Amino acid sequence: MATWSDSKAVMDYQKFLASGKQEIEHKKDGPSVIISEGPNEMADALLAMGKGDDVVLTRHDNLPSELAGQTEYPIYICLPPTELEDFIRNLSDNFKQHNEDFCFFSGGPTFGNIEDLLKGFGYCRDTMTQVLATGIEFLPQAQKVNDLSVKIGTDAMGEEKWAGECAACGKWNGAIAQRMENSDVRCNIDFYRDWRRRMWECNAYDAIFPLVGCVREEPTTIFEVAEYYEEEASDILWEVSGSLRGWKAVTLMFGFEERLFGIAENRGSGKQCKIDETMFPYIYGNRVFSDSPTVSDYLWYARDNFGILKDAKLPPKKTDSGKSIMRKGNLRADGVI
Repeated sequence: MATWSDSKAVMDYQKFLASGKQEIEHKKDGPSVIISEGPNEMADALLAMGKGDDVVLTRHDNLPSELAGQTEYPIYICLPPTELEDFIRNLSDNFKQHNEDFCFFSGGPTFGNIEDLLKGFGYCRDTMTQVLATGIEFLPQAQKVNDLSVKIGTDAMGEEKWAGECAACGKWNGAIAQRMENSDVRCNIDFYRDWRRRMWECNAYDAIFPLVGCVREEPTTIFEVAEYYEEEASDILWEVSGSLRGWKAVTLMFGFEERLFGIAENRGSGKQCKIDETMFPYIYGNRVFSDSPTVSDYLWYARDNFGILKDAKLPPKKTDSGKSIMRKGNLRADGVI
């Protein structure tokens, strides 16, 4: 998908160039609508970061014609992907009138990769607001949020390097970034092309590290995958990066391997590797992963030997060579192979 595939985005950029301004003006945070059904940590996080003037609605309610005197306002769709398709397919006329203000969330085991889902309804474009929300967590007892981004050193210019940050693109990217930054959560403001590369990098992390760890005889954490099974995870990452170029014309940003291992090493301690079968279509369901020979082998190995993913739609199984795909001799510090 071309970066400037949306004619409105081209016109907006041309107007910016003609204005003579030095920086693009981003929309400010303000009263917003949050769409949620039942307990929802993302909705709670948005409320905690707001100023008490947000409105929480369900998908069955009507959107207000104005909010604090504004006819345009962010509409944060906090529904999990398992409910998102039904929501979009059954939008009321009231919601359709405001669909340019929808803000969708991606990333992590909660939201996964919804690119194909949004594409099917024409919502995957430059002006549509999308938020990569893997760099934030909600702390229920304290009713506040925590920044999960990690510092992984400095670059050649002496600038700090970060990994696992939130990122936003589209119409309301400035509003959500301001809301997060006011709560000390790092959030990059990107054009769609760069945001998309971050999102796919996150998807690679969400798919590969748990997969490598969940096929071990002993319970394994994300940190242990980075520490003791680095070569396996790295090989699959590079294989998937090639598949990503072929199927999506997306190249992961330079240094992706360092960033992903940095996240695993800093965030992964105590996090057991597991795969949520209900989220399988939004983590592994894309051809980027299903056409990766090694990912396919690991998925089938997980089903055949550990009984997980029993009902998931796995890619076609290759002919069994009779040999295990698992590497031997990768001794962990605790003596377990």
